[in-house]
Formats: sequence, structure tokens, C-alpha cells
Amino acid sequence: MMDTTADITAARAVMEGFMEAFNAEDAEALRTRWFHFPHVRLHSGKVSVMERPEDLHVWVWNREGQATDWARTAWDYVEVIDAGPNKVHFRVQFTRYRPDGSAIGSYKSLYIVTNKDGRWGIEARSSWAT
Repeated sequence: MMDTTADITAARAVMEGFMEAFNAEDAEALRTRWFHFPHVRLHSGKVSVMERPEDLHVWVWNREGQATDWARTAWDYVEVIDAGPNKVHFRVQFTRYRPDGSAIGSYKSLYIVTNKDGRWGIEARSSWAT
């Protein structure tokens, strides 16, 4: 049986680093450290493909729609559902919060984290969040 412990550990660190950068609204960290490009996002009944780092767009940071009063996001759970060499699939749920700490909403999602050229990053996400 294949030992994927190191892959899971590395991919999980990406998930934590991503969330920290996301909450800091650090686009540069997402572009250079936590995402791979092309980056695919399935959301709102459509597929968004960010081909290059400069194509990064984070809708939540615009504070529109479901994210009007967004202040931060937190993982409710991050569970490995499959792992192999250089790729880990996570079943997650995250909650968006307002500045007063009340929840805007919770969203189930699938994140795919891959190792490309020796660097782990999120390559694809699918959720019901807008």
C-alpha cells in the first residue's frame, strides 16, 4: 500500500496557508504560494478558469451578494476523501462571518490540491458559494 502521509501533510498545510492569506486579502500570496494556475472554480452554476496568476479574482473581497458584510472565513472541517502521489482531494465546509462574529453562511466544497514542480497548491475548487 502506498504511504501518502507526507502528501496529505503538505496538502493540508496549503489549505491552512490559503485560509490565512484569504482572510488577509493577500492576493500575491494566493498567486505565488497557495494556488496553481490554471486554477479552476466551479460556482454559481458556472466554471471560472483563471489561466494565469494575473487572472486571479476573489469575489468575496468585493463584498457583494452573499459576501456583502464579509469579514473573515473559517474552515468548519477539512477532510481527506482521496489521496495519491502529488494530489489530495479534500471535502470541506467553510463559514463566512460578519465583523460582529455572526455567520453569513456555511458552504460545502471540494478542493483539489496538487504538487506541481515541487510546490503544493490548490488547483481546483467546487462549491455552492458565490
